[in-house]
Amino acid sequence: MLVRSVLAYLVEAYVLVLIVRALLSWFPSRPGSPLFGVMRALDAVTEPVLRPIRRVLPPIRAGGMGIDLSIIIVVIVAQVIVVPLLRA
Repeated sequence: MLVRSVLAYLVEAYVLVLIVRALLSWFPSRPGSPLFGVMRALDAVTEPVLRPIRRVLPPIRAGGMGIDLSIIIVVIVAQVIVVPLLRA
């Protein structure tokens, strides 16, 4: 039971990191700024999971920008994993 709780906590923490990455992506960051260091750290943690999904499902073009659905897919899959862990 403890292992399930810890695993569920880690998955939820990773979802929080993904959400923070998505929110910070709206703000420009320049090399040398504190935000740039945070963004690089978040990229290092999340990109290994997001990159394979982007290969299968590239960002959708909407006007002059792209909408990256990979974060949404990972959050949904994470919730599918966490809910049974917490119920058991």
